[in-house]
Amino acid sequence: MSAIAVVFPGQGSQYVGMGQAFCEASPTAKAVFETAEAVSTLAIQRLCFEGPLEELTQTVNLQPAVVAVDLACWLALKEAGIAPVAVAGHSLGEYPALVAAGAISPEECLKLVSLRGRLMEREANAHPGAMSAIMGLNPEQVMLLTQEAGGVVQPANYNTPSQTVITGAAEAVAAANALAKTKGAKAIPLKVSGAWHSPLMETAGVDMRAALEGVNFQPLTCAHLPNTIGQPTRDASVAKDELMRQLTSPVRWVQTIEALLAMGVDTFIEAGPKNVLAGLIRKTAPDTARVFNVEDPASLRATLTALA
Repeated sequence: MSAIAVVFPGQGSQYVGMGQAFCEASPTAKAVFETAEAVSTLAIQRLCFEGPLEELTQTVNLQPAVVAVDLACWLALKEAGIAPVAVAGHSLGEYPALVAAGAISPEECLKLVSLRGRLMEREANAHPGAMSAIMGLNPEQVMLLTQEAGGVVQPANYNTPSQTVITGAAEAVAAANALAKTKGAKAIPLKVSGAWHSPLMETAGVDMRAALEGVNFQPLTCAHLPNTIGQPTRDASVAKDELMRQLTSPVRWVQTIEALLAMGVDTFIEAGPKNVLAGLIRKTAPDTARVFNVEDPASLRATLTALA
């Protein structure tokens, strides 16, 4: 029998039309979108299904929109009988992962990510920054690179063994980019509106921590791997504490996938729009690992058929 991990994408996976097929086919998915609209007071269905992309991609809109799609995909998997041994999410995706682990309800999740989007957009406007992807260096080399560059810059996402995203003040990120090139690596500036997972998000992190303190996390029904540590836990208090540190800490995705493999996971299902995480997983996991993406009824059927 397969040992399945379900993983959830965050910002960067969006496209106009995401979630529409599930919403039209499933009363459960329709209810998720209606809840998302009620708690966010945003036109989530219009943004997801019609766009325009520029409006959808605004952080305040994007976070509840992507999570609504993630949750619709997860609930379809759950209704189909998929029971993962572990769950994880990339940055924003950690919130729907905690729904899948039984820690919080979909409504609580959507309330939290709606607030998260507002707080992060606020800080991005108050403290502009930059992010870039460093290609061709390992995670340790990128950490040393940011330290050498100086200023407010640090790793944001350890995505693959040879791709780490850095984040921080624009001038410090530019200095790190220049250093990377002298070391034979590529530095690709990212089109983002803020320096996510950097000290520039500190005030948003404080406000998010205050909001999370008022949420009662339920016992976890499976292992969860927080972004901040990339290691499994079944302790709800640990999951909550690590989530409180998430906004200013790196996403340890390589470590997360390595830890899942060490647990015996041999099958990964990405629940959400596109297949960004599936691509990252394939660059870390061995060729024997099976990797699927579920984003609509057709991909759900294909995945269930392959798992049968």
